[in-house]
Parts: sequence; C-alpha cells; structure tokens
Amino acid sequence: MTATRVDAEVIRRLPKAVLHDHLDGGLRPATVVELAEAVGHTLPTTDPDELAAWYFDAANSGDLVRYIATFEHTLAVMQTREGLLRTAEEYVLDLAADGVVYGEVRYAPELNTNGGLALAEVVETVQEGLAAGMAKAAAAGTPVRVGTLLCGMRMFDRVREAADLAVAFRDAGVVGFDIAGAEAGFPAADHLAAFEHLRRESVPFTIHAGEADGLSSIHQAVQICGAQRIGHGVRITDDIVDGKLGRLAGWVRDRRIALEMCPTSNLQTGAATSIAGHPITALKDLGFRVTLNTDNRLVSGTTMTREMSLLVEEAGWTVEDLRTVTVNALKSAFIPFDERKALIEDVVLPGYAAEL
Repeated sequence: MTATRVDAEVIRRLPKAVLHDHLDGGLRPATVVELAEAVGHTLPTTDPDELAAWYFDAANSGDLVRYIATFEHTLAVMQTREGLLRTAEEYVLDLAADGVVYGEVRYAPELNTNGGLALAEVVETVQEGLAAGMAKAAAAGTPVRVGTLLCGMRMFDRVREAADLAVAFRDAGVVGFDIAGAEAGFPAADHLAAFEHLRRESVPFTIHAGEADGLSSIHQAVQICGAQRIGHGVRITDDIVDGKLGRLAGWVRDRRIALEMCPTSNLQTGAATSIAGHPITALKDLGFRVTLNTDNRLVSGTTMTREMSLLVEEAGWTVEDLRTVTVNALKSAFIPFDERKALIEDVVLPGYAAEL
C-alpha cells in the first residue's frame, strides 16, 4: 500500500502508540467551557468551536506569550478533584476513539495544587480518572493501556518532589518521569540529584531536550542525566552532516534512545519549518528510533490520526513507515517487556497486517 492510497479512515483504524502527550494540553474544548463556568474562570470565548479555533490560532501565532497563555485556561479548570477526574477520563476515551492502543500521558502535579489539593491527591485523582476511562474504553471494545509520566518543572524548585512522587506511585500507574518547561537557561543537569534518585529506585525517565535548545541539551540529557528517551530531540540533526553521524548522534541511534517527535507542535514552536522537511523522516531513514507523537492535542489542533495523515500526505510516508514508528514507540515504552511484546505481537502487527 503506497502513500497515495492511504486514506484517513484507514489511518484512523490503525493501532497507534503515543509516548509524548501532555494532559493539560489535550482537553476537550467543551469540557474547558463547562469546567471554567463551574469554577468561575473567564475564557476568551464560551463557544467550544470558537475556543478550539482560539487555541489553534494562538499556538500558530509565533507569539510565545500567546502560546503560553493557552495553558493558563486549561490549568485553571484542573485544580479540583472533579476537574481532574473528568479530564483524565476523557483523555483516555479520546485516545481510544483515535485508535491508540498504548499511551503515556504526562503532567506536572505541582501545577494542579492551586485549589488546595496536595501533590499526592493530584496523582491519586488523575489515576482514578485514567482507570475509569480505561474501563469504559475496554467495555466499548476499544481497549487502551495508559501509563503516567510525572513531570517536574525545570525552572522551578520542586523537581525532586515530583521525582519522589514518581517513586511513590511507581506501582500505582505511574510508569516514568520527565522534566518540562523552558529548556534554554534551565539545564537538565541542575536536577541531577533527582535523576540519580530515580535511577537508584529503577524509575525510567525521559527529558525534554533538543527542541528549544541545541545539541548541548541532548548531550546533557543523555550523557550526564542518563535519560532513556528524549522529548522532541529535533536538534540532533545538528550532529549529522551529509548523512554522516557525529559522536552524539551515533550514540543516540546506536543505543536505541527513542526520540519523541511531535511534527505539528514543532512547526508551531519554530523547531521545524514544514511537515515535508521535518527531521522525523530523515532520522527514520537513518535508522534512529523515532516515535510519532501529538504533544498537545487541543493546543495543536491534532490527533495521532492527523499526525500520521500529514506525514503520508506531505512527506510520502507509507503504512510500513507508520507501523515502524508505532513499533518503535512500544519498544521504548516505560512498561514491562512482556507487556510491550504482547501489544506489538497481539495488537499492533495484526492490526497493520489487516491493512496491508
């Protein structure tokens, strides 16, 4: 099956896996409107369609202030138990409707405590909502496994607390850790003690790097902090000249360190200039373990089906390419090997075989 014959409905049916997706960037517009009314938060508009358009326009404006402001509104409705339960449950159901069979959702608990919830209560509530969503998805015949990554905000001082939470909830649905927030000026190594703690406690982690900052951020994440995956990582191409890999690029490729790539998001933040020219295609062809992700579904106005469709339409991807990045994602997921293997062999490969 060639790229020109892959339609959106086929892509929607394909089993998918997403590793890089933020909970506070993926709410339903209607949910934001309803929850905002309940907590008395003022939105740019109370029409769900207009709000979705506002998010997309802000994210594509090239104005960092407008982009950041989008999260102000989603976070405002995620400060109560009711808000967290609903958004977590709907998160799972939206993935299931998009054909996702495995997802990892990330969020920073410290950003959800303005309503009086303690950090542990935030995590417990989100896990309860995710469990409810998984139960409903399974009952509807569209099962999806969702693991949680807890984030520390690299520009604040609570990263170690977030790491401690990841350790505490390691056997209660939390599968790993991440640091998020502004890369430039806030190096990952500033939080080295947290990463060393995670390694001692056998908690895997990824690090946002190589998106808003350059090769040094990737080097620091991998070689100093010991990240098992890289969030975005598009700037790894700075270490590749005419197809020849530098030492860092070679290390990342040869040790199968997954790159969590988010094409639409990268266009919005200026980390890439087009889907056709996005580094994900060249890196895939060079043998890197690239994965395809949404990052922020509401903010970017996207889904996994849309991300796949864009690569098919604008970068010439085939179903085989989509299968490759899906298998890559499951190989690098932060769940046990036997669970990853079962998803690949029993769900993903048969699902793609049915369309080939």
